[in-house]
Amino acid sequence: MLSIDPATLSERENYKFLIGSIIPRPIAFVTTISKDGVLNGAPFSYFNIVSSNPPMISLSIQRSSGKQKDTARNIMESKEFVVHIVDDHNVEKINKTAANLPPDESEIELANLTPVESAKISVPGVKEAKIRMECSMEHSIELGGSDTPGCDLIIGKVVQFHIDSDIYENGRIDPRRLGAVSRLAGNNYAKIGEIFEIERPK
Repeated sequence: MLSIDPATLSERENYKFLIGSIIPRPIAFVTTISKDGVLNGAPFSYFNIVSSNPPMISLSIQRSSGKQKDTARNIMESKEFVVHIVDDHNVEKINKTAANLPPDESEIELANLTPVESAKISVPGVKEAKIRMECSMEHSIELGGSDTPGCDLIIGKVVQFHIDSDIYENGRIDPRRLGAVSRLAGNNYAKIGEIFEIERPK
């Protein structure tokens, strides 16, 4: 087995080890609004649950050469965002939103996604997702070097769930009907494969 000190590696080398090891990763498609009213959308796979009481999620949004991404900046300015679960029906459109656009152009329009009004926040979601979560920002933390932070860690509180009735039954979500896709490394994604059960010890 190889033993490697990450301090001896470049950022790119550490990145490849992390995204190749920590798989599969759920994908959040996040919509935000800029201060000029542009509806922004971008996918992030550094995403997960933080807490269920209260319901909270985390997004880690990497910076490029210390420069904050539109999504992080918009969240910090408006304190609101919508997280959508990427599935096998919308992944092609969502992938288009990963393009680097200037802040005054909307990835939602580029990908031909359909904005839909939120119930409790001002940021719209998109109709093409089977699950979307309206979120308010609870915390934002700059991580990395003190001079040039490498990423923005966002903690959001879910204030409203929207769940397609076709995937909902008795308070649970059917994973097969949801068809969530996950991120691997490079250009690779994965679908839900075989599902097996192991009883947890009491």
